[in-house]
Amino acid sequence: MEISSNWAHCYGWGVPELSTILAFCAATVALLLIPGPAVIYILNRSIGDGRKVGLAAVGGLEVGDAIQVLFAALGLSAVLAASATLFNIVKWAGVAYLVYTGIRTLMRKPVALDGDQAAVSTKQAFRQGITVNALNPKTALFFLSIFPQFIDTASDHAQLQSLFLGAIFVVLATLFNGSYSLMASGLRHLLLRGRTLPFIQRYVSGSLFVGLGLLAATAGRTK
Repeated sequence: MEISSNWAHCYGWGVPELSTILAFCAATVALLLIPGPAVIYILNRSIGDGRKVGLAAVGGLEVGDAIQVLFAALGLSAVLAASATLFNIVKWAGVAYLVYTGIRTLMRKPVALDGDQAAVSTKQAFRQGITVNALNPKTALFFLSIFPQFIDTASDHAQLQSLFLGAIFVVLATLFNGSYSLMASGLRHLLLRGRTLPFIQRYVSGSLFVGLGLLAATAGRTK
């Protein structure tokens, strides 16, 4: 009872309900399990240049994620407050892109990983990581088509909710991407020889993109 009371007090300051946070965490984890541009970049840096450069790339990627969060928080309220029509335009554009990306991924060969590429410094990897995720269409479409479903548009603290959930996204992304880097750098020779990663890049990634698009299609606008 005390926990519920304390959470209700926090909700008044813009913190989403606990059920919303848990659902958002589940959706974020599902997204992070999809090998997209960020994961491919991490694997390339970690396999090609080692653990230190790989972790520097992760740091840059999370700055890029923070930029995406800021854009979402600043622009999301305006889109949602405008009208249901604009909301649906954004949602269906996201659905179309996700499904299209999934089908295209299923139909083309996976991106080859090169362990002999030229080494880059940690500063270069960090700067590249920022660019990769700041312009990452997979993350951008998540914030446009999935993220709005977790924001209470009737609340006076919709923007604060966006920032709060965005911070959770960055934390989870850091944990996942950091783990990918550590595992890739530790198993670099095995990954370069094996066929598991290309299979994931093509079939698992493509299927999950289509599934995420279908999930977005079933979501409705929060009243």
